[in-house]
Amino acid sequence: MSDGLPQPRRRLAVLAIALASMMGTLDVNIANTALPTIARDLGVTPATSIWIVNAYQIASVATLFTFAALGQLYGPARIYRLGVLVFIAASLVCTFSHTFGLLILGRVLQGFGASAVFAITPALYREVFPRAQLGRALGINATIVATSTAAGPALGGFILAVASWPWIYAINIPFGIANVALNRALPHDDRNDGRLDVPSALSSALGFALLISGLSSFAREGAGGITAASLAIGAFAFGWFVRRQTQMERPMLAVGMFRIPAFALAGLTGFAGFAAQALAYVSLPYFFQLAFGATPLNSALLMISWPIMLGFTSPLAGRLSDRFSPGLLATVGLGFLSGGLALYALLPAQPSTVAIVFAGAVCGIGFGLFKSPNDRELMMSAPRELSSSASGVLASVRSSGQAVGAALVAIIFAAYGASLAGASADAAIGRAAHAALWLGCACAFGAMLASVSRLAVQPRKET
Repeated sequence: MSDGLPQPRRRLAVLAIALASMMGTLDVNIANTALPTIARDLGVTPATSIWIVNAYQIASVATLFTFAALGQLYGPARIYRLGVLVFIAASLVCTFSHTFGLLILGRVLQGFGASAVFAITPALYREVFPRAQLGRALGINATIVATSTAAGPALGGFILAVASWPWIYAINIPFGIANVALNRALPHDDRNDGRLDVPSALSSALGFALLISGLSSFAREGAGGITAASLAIGAFAFGWFVRRQTQMERPMLAVGMFRIPAFALAGLTGFAGFAAQALAYVSLPYFFQLAFGATPLNSALLMISWPIMLGFTSPLAGRLSDRFSPGLLATVGLGFLSGGLALYALLPAQPSTVAIVFAGAVCGIGFGLFKSPNDRELMMSAPRELSSSASGVLASVRSSGQAVGAALVAIIFAAYGASLAGASADAAIGRAAHAALWLGCACAFGAMLASVSRLAVQPRKET
């Protein structure tokens, strides 16, 4: 097999992969700005509306290892194409949802489609690019994911300014159809020997889903028994999954990678960094719209400094990580991120636009400095023969961190009694949002402290 695809086929393949990654990542939080509007239209509370975010994230993270294993068996391009088709169909379900239950079903299906794309994207880049340009490929993917993650709320606000909330999901359909046409440029797949280990797939999905949903159920009154049962069963299922991987000749997850200090620390800091980002991205629209009185469009504009600065910083950080210590760059980035979140948390009840924009810019610089170098260190610290397993870990770190962050927002909102009605609603939401931002600051600061310890770790030499 040749080393990468020839031009111009490589450009078309990269465009296809980038487009699918952008759609899947945008839909993690494109609805954040619209959550207050959707909650009113469908008659649910803010704490309940968080499930619009959680359903997508739980479905995605719960199936990442399964789709990574299927990609290894049937070929990454084949699983990728299936994921795109599922995502398009699910977007249609979300677009025509008139009940909260149907919308959640559509979001779950979207999560499955996005998971199939996320789980095998690094494997596709490895086949599309020459081996000598793999670092550049990872930089492209990191920039797309990071920028799309940050741009989601802003794009959602712009759509709400000119259309109703179902159009947030309808916009995926034309892009998805274009992606299907571009997918013809992807490498051809060969069927490999082996079969999917169904017990591993089921136990990993059950463990992830119950652990994250159990955490989210803390926000519901009278759900103590359900919460305890979900967390206990989820912990048992995931523990059984990990134990099974240590006993398999071809595991879905190579748990031995976590014995590599650089890999383990990159995974830990990645999880905490995305949890911090989700805490801000879910809580800020409520603060701006209900406590500050901004429109959805104004709310999006107030947050746009984050993706703009991230878009400038992330490509630069990717190039710098080829010359300087990725751990050092990630540590500096986490310091900026924690400082920016602290600036958000210190905003008064009637903050100035300049103060809001400046806080977002600091967060964008920090997240941009952190994301690409941290991803590079995680991938490059794993042995080459375990790259597929490492890419599954990378995707699960991002998705699980975002899901846990969104669940923590629901818990905080419920604890502060925040609702969409009542004389004290605005004050309660303001207090809850500030608490969520302080927790995000703590997550980023804790990740920075953990990241400092890896500066003394010698980087692993690739063989």
